[in-house]
Amino acid sequence: MKPLKLAALAAFTLMASTAQAENVSIENARAFATAPTAMAGGGFLTITNTGDQDDTLIGIRADFPRVELHTTEFTDGVARMMHLDAIPVPAGEAVSLEPGGLHVMFMGLRGNPLEEGETIPATLIFENAGEVEITFDIVKRDMAHSN
Repeated sequence: MKPLKLAALAAFTLMASTAQAENVSIENARAFATAPTAMAGGGFLTITNTGDQDDTLIGIRADFPRVELHTTEFTDGVARMMHLDAIPVPAGEAVSLEPGGLHVMFMGLRGNPLEEGETIPATLIFENAGEVEITFDIVKRDMAHSN
């Protein structure tokens, strides 16, 4: 592939995983590929609040039977996913949704796995910034993505 084509492809990939709204920037939106029998998959991203007022992620929409904000709690070495109504995003700070912590759950896959190379269009809903359209890139899960 010619260098110009590679640069254009890299720019498109960066645009696909980055979104911007007033005072909110979203980066590295990704989900891991799942097994064919998986009932759910996780979504991860980094939210940066560039404003001087706190904001809160209060929801997410995507084309799945259920999409929720979650956190992971560990009790006696066992991980448990817990639904969250909201995720605070303090002014001037970044909040990362990562494996083993805060994350998005895409539920009800029912034999329709998340496949590497595909994307998930979604809408993040913020208390102040409003709705932000993003795209999760579905990537292969490897040791670099595991916590």
